[in-house]
Amino acid sequence: MLSKDQRSYILLHGVPEPALFDKFKACKVKACVIPEGRPDLKAAQVNSRAMLKRGMAPVLIADNMAGFMLYRSMIKEIWLAYQVGDDHGALCDIGALIYAILGKKHGVPVYGYPAAEKRRFIGKPQEIFCFCQKRIAPRDIHGYVPLLEWVPGTYIKRMYE
Repeated sequence: MLSKDQRSYILLHGVPEPALFDKFKACKVKACVIPEGRPDLKAAQVNSRAMLKRGMAPVLIADNMAGFMLYRSMIKEIWLAYQVGDDHGALCDIGALIYAILGKKHGVPVYGYPAAEKRRFIGKPQEIFCFCQKRIAPRDIHGYVPLLEWVPGTYIKRMYE
């Protein structure tokens, strides 16, 4: 499924308002790279369904695969779903800052688009202790689960409303 063509994919992080998928379809986007979106994997589930519904191919990757794809010049744009944003930056799902930094380093434009729904700032430790309802972490440990982070405006080419 992965193309060897240079700059052939859009990377979509977070869960944007559905209108973004219509925008992609109107621009004849054929495929989008979707990071899994831990801890809840919601981005992978929601975005994949929205793309399939519109006849586009979702390409699901592990979160850390994006760096490799940018290094290999396989990404042409990065889109971040944001909770709130302005010229100073945007509050996005955790992981967005590294995508923005990588985008700047590799000369790939980063865009912001409103998120479909608001998220909590901090998740419950249980959300990282379990995967697919099965506990993967030992008992008697503590966990910290940030769900949002700030992306400075210097990394974002344009914010859509």
